[in-house]
Amino acid sequence: MSGLVLRLAGPLQSWGERSAFTPERDTAPFPTRSAIVGMFAAAEGIPRHDTAALGRYTALEFTVRVDRPGLRLVDYHTVGGGQPKDKTAATSGGKNKGAAVITRRHYLADAVFVLAVTGPHDTITRIAEALRHPHWSPYLGRRSCVPDEPLLLRTNATDLAGELLHHVPLAPDPARAEPQDGTVPVTFLWERPPAPRPDGTDTLTINDMPRSFAPHSRSHERRRLYRTVEQVPAQLAVSSHTLHQQLIDYATKEVAA
Repeated sequence: MSGLVLRLAGPLQSWGERSAFTPERDTAPFPTRSAIVGMFAAAEGIPRHDTAALGRYTALEFTVRVDRPGLRLVDYHTVGGGQPKDKTAATSGGKNKGAAVITRRHYLADAVFVLAVTGPHDTITRIAEALRHPHWSPYLGRRSCVPDEPLLLRTNATDLAGELLHHVPLAPDPARAEPQDGTVPVTFLWERPPAPRPDGTDTLTINDMPRSFAPHSRSHERRRLYRTVEQVPAQLAVSSHTLHQQLIDYATKEVAA
């Protein structure tokens, strides 16, 4: 098994959880498995209708570190309107009603997540290469949500939990508690419960395991997540002025090795 580390950050992110072609386009408070698998598939050039190809991602295991949860933002969004009926935007059913299509799109503003992905070595190597030279550009849930650089921090890592707990620079968060005994509390989301499971572990169920991305037959299954608060060394929490250089230094250590 091998792994890679990604940093998901940008002005806006949106990880749709329940809505599909409805006026209220929600977002989960963290990156969904469906969106990340979609990012990998897009980078590899896999079209939406190729449902069979999704099987190559089944063995992947995800762990999310919530560096900064961000602020929720809702955009009142209209498409069309003020035009003849035959020139207005079509609804999801394909009909033109002659009026603007109105949606309320939810985003996370200024959020930062670090994602560790574990899986078979060949799969991890292929995904890493695709992210370096993507067929379709990666985005953070919606095409308008462009990720900050660096996106790919490390490949072929063997101790992913150790990387997130002890090595990856931590983005500043004004809401984070002050350091105690040289550590700061940080929220983690695990697909495999950490052992021993710490007190206060929350169990979540989310419907984001993708089975089909076909435009008219999208389907997902439920998966279980375990949310914990881990104590991370305070020295990982760097200032916003030095964070980018710290990330570059962390990402280039592997290259130098």
